[in-house]
Amino acid sequence: MVHFVGAGSGALDLITVRGARLLREADVVIYAGSLVNPELLSYTKETCELYDSAKMTLEQVIEVIRKAEEEGKVIVRLHTGDPSIYGAVREQFDALQELGIEYDVCPGVSSFCGAAASLKTEYTLPDVSQTLIITRSPGRTPVPERESIRALAAHQATMLLFLSTSLSGQLQEDLLAGGYPGNTPAAVVYKATWPEERIFRCTVETLHQTIRENGLTKTSLIIIGNCMGDQYLRSLLYHPGFTTEYREATE
Repeated sequence: MVHFVGAGSGALDLITVRGARLLREADVVIYAGSLVNPELLSYTKETCELYDSAKMTLEQVIEVIRKAEEEGKVIVRLHTGDPSIYGAVREQFDALQELGIEYDVCPGVSSFCGAAASLKTEYTLPDVSQTLIITRSPGRTPVPERESIRALAAHQATMLLFLSTSLSGQLQEDLLAGGYPGNTPAAVVYKATWPEERIFRCTVETLHQTIRENGLTKTSLIIIGNCMGDQYLRSLLYHPGFTTEYREATE
């Protein structure tokens, strides 16, 4: 049995209870060494076999899993954040299905959740944005043309950009050309929730300069949107004049 586990956004104690339990039970752990906090491996037992997938191909990962499965071992594939976001897990699922190897998935706290916590920001503010766009700039991995930054920017919704820090010049140009005003609040969170976390607040028109001046090249999340501004409507959910299933309006 293979357990795909989301390691969480970085902090040692932000892995789920289930994820930590699976790590303790594992005989083999294949972890994304380029992104996963190595302190998480402290949850494993002394006899656990550890493999850093940053140095492996998909075929090598699957071979390790196949061999461990034949030996009846408990296997954890430890991914950064939540496996469903830029985790490259689908190809692993398909390979395991072809081999008849069972697997399940334990979700994790994505870095975009960790960044919101660090920024003390609510991404979906009433009358500001009720939509969250999670995307990336095109690099060596292309992005469908219909999902270009310029096309998505037209919505002026809250936008979270993974894997885009090294492409900030073109990104800024596309954000502005797509429709975000230059003074739209922006932030770059480096290693959200890690001990070495750093936060840089700026605007869309100063985004590239902020990234360049602070030497940010990777492991950073970019947040764009007026959710980080000061103007919004109070939620109706707790408004005294709003009736819900659980209480009557009082004014």
